[in-house]
Amino acid sequence: MSEITRVLKTFIGYLKRPDLYPELGRKIIKNTVNRGNAFKGKEKTHSWAAGKAVSQKEAVSKLFGREIDAFRTDYAEVLQTAAQKEKDCPVKMGGPGALELLYYACEFADAKNVVETGVAYGWSSLASLLSLAKRDGTLYSSDMPYLAQDGDQYVGYVVPENLKKSWKLFRFADKESLPKIFADNAVFDVLHYDSDKSYNGRIWAYDELYKHLKKGGVFISDDIGDNSAYQDFCEKYSIETTVVEYEGKYIGVFVK
Repeated sequence: MSEITRVLKTFIGYLKRPDLYPELGRKIIKNTVNRGNAFKGKEKTHSWAAGKAVSQKEAVSKLFGREIDAFRTDYAEVLQTAAQKEKDCPVKMGGPGALELLYYACEFADAKNVVETGVAYGWSSLASLLSLAKRDGTLYSSDMPYLAQDGDQYVGYVVPENLKKSWKLFRFADKESLPKIFADNAVFDVLHYDSDKSYNGRIWAYDELYKHLKKGGVFISDDIGDNSAYQDFCEKYSIETTVVEYEGKYIGVFVK
């Protein structure tokens, strides 16, 4: 699909969804007036993150007192099935990230309520749900429709049917989804951010999510090296964060 076709298809998709008009307006501003916003402070934060980075294994051990090796063994069949489903999916989206970090964050927090932004295939959703299922917990997810790809039916594709009863999926932009989620449940044990990567988008969401994280809960944000939003957020609240290097990218994680 050419870039022009993709943009046109996305625009038409927005026009068909009046409930997404607010996000369309934000997208237009982000891609015109605030075009450089996505990478604000990137160089500064990349150096900062690189200097603090540890492996996923080290982070889980340090923060949660757990070893990560059992995860791949205990859920080998589930993960293998999920990988095959991703391979067979006709629409390409984001692949698995630091699944152990998410799973053991939920275990550490004895999580019953988790919120995430960004779903795609649902790898992160799967990791959280595997833990939540032990406690009859609920995962609340915010994910924008894939307007250019005809991929809506594949969002969460790798999540097994038996886990979906514990999952509430809100198909709007974060600024519309999160208030709906917080109206349904106000306090969360684990937060995972992996959606709007712009500086302004992150800063807004981080502040909102942090308000709803319980004391002792776990905050996780992917791709923190894209700009300085996460670093600035941590400095604003005097947060001592751990940084995880995973497949060439950086993840921020801390216990509130």
